[in-house]
Amino acid sequence: MDIALLIFGFLLMLIGILGSFLPVLPGPPVSWIGLLLLYLTKVVPDDWVFLGITLVIALVVFALDYIIPAVGTKKFGGTRAGMIGTTLGLLVALIFPILGPLGIIIWPFVGALVGELLNKADKKTATKAAFGSFIGFLTGTFLKFMVTVVYLGLFISTAWEYKGALFPYFN
Repeated sequence: MDIALLIFGFLLMLIGILGSFLPVLPGPPVSWIGLLLLYLTKVVPDDWVFLGITLVIALVVFALDYIIPAVGTKKFGGTRAGMIGTTLGLLVALIFPILGPLGIIIWPFVGALVGELLNKADKKTATKAAFGSFIGFLTGTFLKFMVTVVYLGLFISTAWEYKGALFPYFN
């Protein structure tokens, strides 16, 4: 059972990292569940303080992911249409990787710009608002990515620390 929890927890860590880019997956909370599964094994001792602190961080980053783009958009004079455009632009970049890794940067900006223009903003206002929405999106995504990568590092280091007990047949 410990091996199943370890493997499923590791898969959730990877899904959490993907979730830092995909708006439909809550990256940090999914990664936290992966950490939780590791600590639910019989081998790794319970550390509820550690799990509590990492849960709070995951939930705060999850909440900030909705607040930061809104603040960025508002600060630069944008609307909800710009934020929706940013998300749609990201989905285009992920589904149709026409521009490769550069598309993750370009398409959300284009989406925000189109969203603002469709919302009847003039070109200058739409560009400024798209830039704000885009900066907010990048900030939130970077924050989620960093948290999920740190959680993966914690997962791997903890699993490595207890590798002898997790994998007794390799000793």
